[in-house]
Amino acid sequence: MTCYIKIVYILNGAESTINRRNKMITGLEHIGIAVQKIDEALQVFESILGLKLEKTLTLEAQRVKIAFLQVGETKIELLEPTDKEGTVAKFLEKKGEGIHHIAFKVTNIEEMLKQLKEKGITLIDEKPRKGVECSKIAFLHPKSTRNVLIELCEH
Repeated sequence: MTCYIKIVYILNGAESTINRRNKMITGLEHIGIAVQKIDEALQVFESILGLKLEKTLTLEAQRVKIAFLQVGETKIELLEPTDKEGTVAKFLEKKGEGIHHIAFKVTNIEEMLKQLKEKGITLIDEKPRKGVECSKIAFLHPKSTRNVLIELCEH
């Protein structure tokens, strides 16, 4: 499936619009949702909406517990902080429960990061790191992406 993307960004006060065929973004990988308690959130996502919990796991280094729910070709990740100093805990304190990030499937994460940096996008991860379900991940800073934390995932 071919994906088209329109990128609008502001660099040095000048707005540029790039319309092009993007062969590196191949789809939506998942949506991360920050929650206070996964068990309470599952009441909505499983019991009311009927989504199926695939698995849960805890990432000690990231100070987060994750519940994975499959929705067609995409996943929902419910993110519960395990430590008040973690990034998800800080997000919840500042913004409350809700969408934390959007993750896109990409075919060549290194090249994508290089191109985005050249276009003035601030990268949280200059180089990809190991992901949970993707072999490589990297985050883009929300200051460069209209206040949306974007994750790139390469399988």
